[in-house]
Amino acid sequence: MSAPLVVVHPTAEVLSDAVAARLLTRLLDVQSVRTPVHVVLTGGTLGIASLASVAASPLVGAIDWSAVHFWWGDERYVADGDADRNELQAREVLLDRLVASLGLPAENLHVAPPAAHGVSVHQAAAAYADELARFAPPGGTLPSFEVLMLGVGPDAHVASLFPDHAGLSALGTTAGIENSPKPPPLRVTLTFDAINSAREVWLIASGEAKADAVSRSLGGAPVEEAPAGHVHGTERTLWLVDAAAVGR
Repeated sequence: MSAPLVVVHPTAEVLSDAVAARLLTRLLDVQSVRTPVHVVLTGGTLGIASLASVAASPLVGAIDWSAVHFWWGDERYVADGDADRNELQAREVLLDRLVASLGLPAENLHVAPPAAHGVSVHQAAAAYADELARFAPPGGTLPSFEVLMLGVGPDAHVASLFPDHAGLSALGTTAGIENSPKPPPLRVTLTFDAINSAREVWLIASGEAKADAVSRSLGGAPVEEAPAGHVHGTERTLWLVDAAAVGR
């Protein structure tokens, strides 16, 4: 496990552009030595802004998107097409364009199932776990994630792993979350074990409202108080933040 590296950018706008440039460069570097490449996306204001910056970058055409697979660290268990779904927002700013004109196969978008009548959030989580296992190395349960991006909430949650919530102790690769303290109440999330299997984990935070969460997470607060401080990459852990988020 690597010690976290904190990279501070002056504004949220610069941060989103920097995350995009870092992701595209990482994809180019990895594709020179191995393929396919598995990336885990995050939602939230900065996560989606970073994907929009990817779409606007001149490097976007340099990637072999046919060999890239996208996953999500968590998803809101709401109906297909609901504006709350992280998947929908990512499609609107980047992914649909990659599928339409830059060679990304539609089947390389691996989404957690949307809410369906008679299907519980726990069954949806199990289905997502099965999809992850389909792309795992022999004998494994997860793909080899090159980059796993996480937004950090003002309460220091990541994915749908919230402080003082039962989901913190979930085993396996995915979990169905009930009674989320942040709406909507039902979610599908990767577990700590799944997140911490990634080669690189990037935690993204901006704004003064995140300063306390960043401080507690980097300051060694227990997992019940600051889940974000307990995720890491096997090779690298990056905190990508703006100046306001490290005001403390």
